[in-house]
Amino acid sequence: MKLIIINGPNLNLLGKREPEVYGKQTFEEYLAVLKAKFEGVHLEYFQSNIEGELIDKIQEVGFSYDGIVLNAASYTHTSVGIGDAVKAVETPVVEVHISNTHKREEFRHVSYISSGAKGVILGFGLQSYDLAIRSFI
Repeated sequence: MKLIIINGPNLNLLGKREPEVYGKQTFEEYLAVLKAKFEGVHLEYFQSNIEGELIDKIQEVGFSYDGIVLNAASYTHTSVGIGDAVKAVETPVVEVHISNTHKREEFRHVSYISSGAKGVILGFGLQSYDLAIRSFI
Protein backbone atom coordinates (compact mmCIF):
# COMPACT_ATOMS: atom_id res chain seq x y z
CA MET A 1 0.00 0.00 0.00
CA LYS A 2 1.33 3.40 -1.02
CA LEU A 3 0.11 6.47 0.90
CA ILE A 4 1.24 10.07 1.05
CA ILE A 5 0.71 12.66 3.74
CA ILE A 6 0.41 16.15 2.30
CA ASN A 7 0.63 19.05 4.73
CA GLY A 8 -0.10 22.67 3.95
CA PRO A 9 0.99 26.06 5.25
CA ASN A 10 2.73 26.52 8.58
CA LEU A 11 2.71 22.82 9.43
CA ASN A 12 6.47 22.91 8.92
CA LEU A 13 6.46 24.86 12.22
CA LEU A 14 4.88 22.12 14.31
CA GLY A 15 6.70 21.85 17.62
CA LYS A 16 7.31 25.61 17.61
CA ARG A 17 4.01 27.14 16.52
CA GLU A 18 1.25 27.47 19.14
CA PRO A 19 2.21 24.38 21.15
CA GLU A 20 -0.97 24.74 23.21
CA VAL A 21 -2.96 24.01 20.03
CA TYR A 22 -0.57 21.85 17.99
CA GLY A 23 1.71 20.22 20.58
CA LYS A 24 5.49 20.26 20.98
CA GLN A 25 6.45 17.49 18.57
CA THR A 26 7.69 18.27 15.06
CA PHE A 27 5.96 16.53 12.20
CA GLU A 28 9.19 14.85 11.16
CA GLU A 29 9.46 13.31 14.65
CA TYR A 30 5.88 12.07 14.43
CA LEU A 31 6.40 10.78 10.88
CA ALA A 32 9.15 8.49 12.18
CA VAL A 33 6.64 7.09 14.70
CA LEU A 34 4.08 6.51 11.95
CA LYS A 35 6.60 4.78 9.69
CA ALA A 36 7.61 2.45 12.53
CA LYS A 37 3.98 1.73 13.41
CA PHE A 38 2.90 1.06 9.82
CA GLU A 39 5.93 -0.87 8.52
CA GLY A 40 3.91 -2.56 5.77
CA VAL A 41 2.78 0.76 4.32
CA HIS A 42 4.96 2.75 1.93
CA LEU A 43 4.46 6.18 3.53
CA GLU A 44 5.67 9.38 1.88
CA TYR A 45 5.48 12.97 3.07
CA PHE A 46 5.20 16.34 1.33
CA GLN A 47 4.77 19.79 2.85
CA SER A 48 4.42 23.18 1.19
CA ASN A 49 3.30 26.66 2.14
CA ILE A 50 2.34 27.30 -1.49
CA GLU A 51 -1.18 26.50 -2.71
CA GLY A 52 -0.18 25.63 -6.28
CA GLU A 53 2.48 23.19 -5.10
CA LEU A 54 -0.14 21.36 -3.03
CA ILE A 55 -2.43 21.15 -6.06
CA ASP A 56 0.45 19.92 -8.23
CA LYS A 57 1.31 17.18 -5.71
CA ILE A 58 -2.33 16.03 -5.42
CA GLN A 59 -2.51 15.80 -9.22
CA GLU A 60 0.88 14.03 -9.43
CA VAL A 61 -0.05 11.23 -7.02
CA GLY A 62 -3.81 11.24 -7.49
CA PHE A 63 -3.96 8.45 -10.04
CA SER A 64 -1.26 6.09 -8.79
CA TYR A 65 -1.30 6.06 -4.96
CA ASP A 66 -3.68 4.12 -2.74
CA GLY A 67 -4.48 7.11 -0.56
CA ILE A 68 -3.77 10.71 0.32
CA VAL A 69 -3.87 12.04 3.87
CA LEU A 70 -4.35 15.77 3.40
CA ASN A 71 -4.02 18.52 5.96
CA ALA A 72 -4.36 21.61 3.81
CA ALA A 73 -4.24 23.73 6.99
CA SER A 74 -5.63 27.23 6.41
CA TYR A 75 -6.12 26.51 2.69
CA THR A 76 -8.91 24.16 3.76
CA HIS A 77 -11.07 27.21 4.39
CA THR A 78 -10.04 29.28 1.37
CA SER A 79 -8.90 27.14 -1.57
CA VAL A 80 -11.49 26.15 -4.13
CA GLY A 81 -8.51 24.99 -6.22
CA ILE A 82 -7.38 22.38 -3.69
CA GLY A 83 -10.96 21.24 -3.25
CA ASP A 84 -11.30 20.86 -7.02
CA ALA A 85 -8.01 18.91 -7.19
CA VAL A 86 -9.30 16.46 -4.57
CA LYS A 87 -12.45 15.93 -6.63
CA ALA A 88 -10.49 15.58 -9.89
CA VAL A 89 -8.26 12.66 -8.86
CA GLU A 90 -9.10 8.97 -8.46
CA THR A 91 -7.03 8.37 -5.32
CA PRO A 92 -9.18 8.67 -2.18
CA VAL A 93 -8.35 11.55 0.15
CA VAL A 94 -8.85 11.73 3.90
CA GLU A 95 -8.94 15.29 5.20
CA VAL A 96 -7.10 15.68 8.50
CA HIS A 97 -6.81 18.45 11.07
CA ILE A 98 -4.83 18.38 14.28
CA SER A 99 -7.24 20.65 16.14
CA ASN A 100 -11.02 20.51 16.23
CA THR A 101 -11.65 23.26 13.72
CA HIS A 102 -15.27 23.55 14.87
CA LYS A 103 -14.09 24.72 18.30
CA ARG A 104 -12.06 27.51 16.72
CA GLU A 105 -12.85 30.69 14.79
CA GLU A 106 -16.01 30.57 12.70
CA PHE A 107 -14.15 30.85 9.36
CA ARG A 108 -12.47 27.51 10.19
CA HIS A 109 -15.87 25.77 10.22
CA VAL A 110 -15.96 25.79 6.38
CA SER A 111 -14.00 23.27 4.31
CA TYR A 112 -13.65 23.32 0.54
CA ILE A 113 -12.12 19.83 0.76
CA SER A 114 -14.66 17.80 2.77
CA SER A 115 -17.18 17.37 -0.04
CA GLY A 116 -14.59 15.56 -2.16
CA ALA A 117 -12.95 13.59 0.64
CA LYS A 118 -13.47 9.95 1.58
CA GLY A 119 -13.66 11.14 5.19
CA VAL A 120 -12.64 13.83 7.65
CA ILE A 121 -10.72 13.37 10.90
CA LEU A 122 -10.13 16.29 13.22
CA GLY A 123 -9.41 17.15 16.80
CA PHE A 124 -7.23 14.21 17.85
CA GLY A 125 -3.89 16.01 17.68
CA LEU A 126 -1.22 14.29 15.64
CA GLN A 127 -3.09 11.02 16.21
CA SER A 128 -5.50 12.27 13.52
CA TYR A 129 -2.88 11.16 10.96
CA ASP A 130 -2.69 7.69 12.54
CA LEU A 131 -6.47 7.35 12.28
CA ALA A 132 -6.42 8.49 8.65
CA ILE A 133 -3.78 5.89 7.74
CA ARG A 134 -5.82 3.19 9.49
CA SER A 135 -8.83 4.14 7.37
CA PHE A 136 -6.94 2.95 4.27
CA ILE A 137 -5.87 -0.40 5.76
